Amino acid sequence: MKIRHAVVTAAGPDQRQLPLQRLVDRDGVEKSALRIVLEEAASGGVESIVVVHHRGDGEAYAKAAGDPGPRLEFVEQREPRGYGDALLAAREAIGDEPFLHLVGDHLYLRGDGAAEGKSCARQVVEAAEAEQAAVSAVQPTREGLLTSFGAVGGPRLAARGAATSRRDAWTIDAVLEKPTPTEAEQKLAAAGLRAGHYLCFFGIHALTPALFPLLEKEIAAAAPHARVPLSPALARLCRQERHLALAVDGQRHDLGARHGVLYAQLALALAGRDRDEVLTRLLELLVQKERAR
Repeated sequence: MKIRHAVVTAAGPDQRQLPLQRLVDRDGVEKSALRIVLEEAASGGVESIVVVHHRGDGEAYAKAAGDPGPRLEFVEQREPRGYGDALLAAREAIGDEPFLHLVGDHLYLRGDGAAEGKSCARQVVEAAEAEQAAVSAVQPTREGLLTSFGAVGGPRLAARGAATSRRDAWTIDAVLEKPTPTEAEQKLAAAGLRAGHYLCFFGIHALTPALFPLLEKEIAAAAPHARVPLSPALARLCRQERHLALAVDGQRHDLGARHGVLYAQLALALAGRDRDEVLTRLLELLVQKERAR
């Protein structure tokens, strides 16, 4: 399969302002968080990007997006019915094709060991195209953080090519949304992880169009105006077709977490061209703080 399109969801009422935050990127240029996410999506090699936004935010988002390269389309989520509904809103724009998906309230930084300096999005796209299957980026996460993420379990995938030979991958056979440690221990086993760690979603997926009918079913079964998460549809998807989890070489930074924007800015600065200057300034601040005690 060839992934030509990407979808960025940023429609949640509690996240709609986060993509508009301004940060200094690794290249030293000030950009909106949305622009940084769109450039990450573009690094996956896509031709077009659909941004799903909250009602009335289209003009502000178009201004914040700038020109990241691929063709942009902005789609309004008619009613705030959750993550799954927001993703379904992009169906008409991307058609019956596989697509890359990123959440709009996270920033992603490739790891120092990423092969050939590939971005997180590129790692996921290459694995999906090589394996001809849906792929969800994951990160081993300690059990104390499980209530903040969707999580998956399944057997390890044997490395068979360049896309998976340098990193860990699993065949997903179970998906749970924000499980308790007890639920995770019982249902989300994954070989090769440290004790007390589980595979949690990273915020980047390469998905097939088979997801859309499953989302429709979830929405039809939900109470009127109820919010519909993505995880239940992904749980059905892994029973219907091959769905892999890939531990990408990189970091995710949740802008909506406490001090999330601050941590994301520090991560960008320490990974960019201004690293030495930022480190020097941080050390100066620490020394000043220590002297003031």
